[in-house]
Amino acid sequence: MGVTLSVMKVNLLLVLLFTLVFNWPIFLHFYEILSQLEHVKLGFIISIPLVLMAALNAVLLPFSFRYLLKPFFTLLILSSSIVSYAMLKYGIIFDAGMMQNIVETNSGEAGSYLNSSLMIWFLLTGVLPVLLLLTLRIKYAAHWYTGLGLRLGSLTASLLFLVCVAALYYQDFASVGRNNHTLSKEIVPANYVHGLYKYARDELFATKIPHQSLGTDAKIMAKGDKPTLMFLIIGETARSQNYSLNGYAKATNAFTHQIPGLVSFKDVRSCGTATAVSVPCMFSNLTRREYDDKLAHARDGLLDVLQHAGVSVLWKENDGGCKGVCNGVPTIDIDPTQYPAFCQDSSCYDEVLLEGLDQQIGQMKGNKLVAFHLMGSHGPTYFRRYPVTDRAFTPDCPRSDIENCSDQELVNTYDNTIRYTDKVLAQLIAKLQTLEKEYNVGLVYLSDHGESLGAMGLYLHGTPYKFAPDEQTRVPLLTWFSPQLQADRQLDLSCLAQEANNQRFSHDNLFHSMLGIMNVQTSVYDSSLDLFKPCRTS
Repeated sequence: MGVTLSVMKVNLLLVLLFTLVFNWPIFLHFYEILSQLEHVKLGFIISIPLVLMAALNAVLLPFSFRYLLKPFFTLLILSSSIVSYAMLKYGIIFDAGMMQNIVETNSGEAGSYLNSSLMIWFLLTGVLPVLLLLTLRIKYAAHWYTGLGLRLGSLTASLLFLVCVAALYYQDFASVGRNNHTLSKEIVPANYVHGLYKYARDELFATKIPHQSLGTDAKIMAKGDKPTLMFLIIGETARSQNYSLNGYAKATNAFTHQIPGLVSFKDVRSCGTATAVSVPCMFSNLTRREYDDKLAHARDGLLDVLQHAGVSVLWKENDGGCKGVCNGVPTIDIDPTQYPAFCQDSSCYDEVLLEGLDQQIGQMKGNKLVAFHLMGSHGPTYFRRYPVTDRAFTPDCPRSDIENCSDQELVNTYDNTIRYTDKVLAQLIAKLQTLEKEYNVGLVYLSDHGESLGAMGLYLHGTPYKFAPDEQTRVPLLTWFSPQLQADRQLDLSCLAQEANNQRFSHDNLFHSMLGIMNVQTSVYDSSLDLFKPCRTS
């Protein structure tokens, strides 16, 4: 015969589970905050878990009715277990942006986060409590009004307790909250439930905006002696500070650092901290401050405007999706089953993007732009982003539970991904150099966002932009143009190198800079955001 407990006792046990287990990360954050303060009231410290318990009790009570309790809390416990692990191990903040990243993540990417530590945590804090809950016999009140009265009494007691604590320690809570804005996004399950609600409200159920065509007046202005062939490479999770071209101590740019004409921009900021935001943003004519996801997806982007001008565009995808920017553009999605030499399971090394490239370019007409979406430095399985032969920095971290690697191992693994990307860029430049007789050739590389590797307790990316460290928002931008293209565009390379060293740029510049360097004239072009314009004499 199974254990029988009253519904109020079951609710109390659930409150304790959510408070003491799933919200353990926020207690660690509170400890870090309070340990840095000179004077902290003991009563305030004691009240913190009690306040959380009272608040959770008030929130969870409405779901403790018969027929609702077990299915509702089964789902909530399992999801909260995974969320709490991500917060505890990686410092991830779950808001609407993070929920968008999760919803839009493909199966291959999601699988890279699976590891033994996660499975053990999920079994102990998720599966085991659910099994206990499902086998538990719950005793409900004999009459509905009795049960309602008990719940109202418990709710009233929780609210009165919160009022009393507020009367005693409001200033303490307000002070900590004002100086640590992420705390409100760290309470499980309120954080991810609210984030999912906002994502659903704004993305899934919002009124669709009619599509707006942009740049339909676009046209190629200057006609050179030969057509243009431009490579636009979208990097993944690369951070500028790990580029030896930008002063990093390790030779992460071992392949491109001696290429004549290569320019590295030292201070470039991303539009977002996750691919789902940054990629649509950088291809839009909206700046980061005015960017709206729905608006950006409802209007033409950079590739569309180039096509309006008559440029032949091709998108090659190795990162699970273009986030809508290649809709309406000829696209090649890399199929891992077709390239066993470059692919393992559902992931392929970025060198695969060079396969068939000559033929693909040959099938395009006129001025051409080929966009490559790299797998780059996508974590947490960084070790799967480069072949064993490119394992230059050791010891590295050949596992997905990166929080269990030493700092040196983790950084070495990440640096190997940067070095391997550099190798791919050098190969793409070499490919362009073989085509200089037929085209004016050039290459632009820009990463979508950066990455945290344990500093301040943060791993991976996706931290809300206003809280995100430089590691997640400062990204590399590299350009290379053949001497013929420089002459055709009247581009002063020494001027560009000086600009790259001294000026700050951002994803805001990509849309207009690519139109400018492709010699496209259109009413949506803004010369003030064209980073090449100050160094062109025409």
